[in-house]
Amino acid sequence: MTNTSFLETGRAVINQEAQALTRLAETLGEGFAEAVQLLLDAKGRVIISGMGKSGHIARKIAATLASTGTPAHFVHPAEASHGDLGMMAQGDVTLMLSNSGETPELADMIAYTRRFNIPLIGVASRKDSTLIRQSDVALILPQFPEACGTGVVPTTSTTMTLALGDALAVALMTHRKFTPEKFRDFHPGGKLGAQLSKVRDLMHSGDSLPVVTTGSPMSEVLLTISQKGFGVVGVTDTDGKLSGIVTDGDLRRHMDGLLSLTAEQVMTPDPRTIGPDSLAEVAVALMNERKITCLFVVEPKGSKLAIGILHIHDCLRAGVV
Repeated sequence: MTNTSFLETGRAVINQEAQALTRLAETLGEGFAEAVQLLLDAKGRVIISGMGKSGHIARKIAATLASTGTPAHFVHPAEASHGDLGMMAQGDVTLMLSNSGETPELADMIAYTRRFNIPLIGVASRKDSTLIRQSDVALILPQFPEACGTGVVPTTSTTMTLALGDALAVALMTHRKFTPEKFRDFHPGGKLGAQLSKVRDLMHSGDSLPVVTTGSPMSEVLLTISQKGFGVVGVTDTDGKLSGIVTDGDLRRHMDGLLSLTAEQVMTPDPRTIGPDSLAEVAVALMNERKITCLFVVEPKGSKLAIGILHIHDCLRAGVV
């Protein structure tokens, strides 16, 4: 085959699967809404199962649900028949995937849900299949040829099933008003975790905080700048509220008679600050915009109580860019 033939094949597969997804969207009916409501009402977990390629899709759907606020896990249907049925309980909801709807390995799980009144959502392409007939809610995949050309390799069907799982997950998280901050609780690692880090996760506080009180002599200010190593010092009132900051630029502007002045006389008043619950990437954007390297962190709701300091290097080390 030539490179042109390879490209033609690749494009044909993608175009066929895209057409199948369009058809899936067009045929999505009330069963989808019923499935979402059933998942929302679940007092337990969502148990997802499938065999073969459907099993791989089921694992991905379980992972997506779990990371977006819906407790879920995958149960292998073959293992279920050898003890893992105990992982299912009343209060759970099951989501079973089978393109044909006749996967024999699912039989024991289906029977278990019927015996113990565990709601069952079935996903298959045949309305008269065993899985669909036994389901409380049926999600029917539209009949569409597999993209392999021979009709035997799960391609189009698994793509539709994966998209259907994503649709369920997004519908659930939208209803629950699942925010990026909540997502980070389930995904603290990797690039996504870094992007969703909060200022409080990266800031320095306590004894590391470079602050002096108003009226402090500049000799104390210089000593604090040197000891803390941030190149800046915050100036607070007696209640710990941030009044201003002293930077390198402030020192240069007051070189003449510097040691005879106080922190209040040298500081830049009302500096830009950030709250502890702000995303770290917002802090980075603010520092880049202002061409500064540090931001003092103050308690929210306008109290101006200085509780921390964030350096841009802390953000870069955490992968926030």
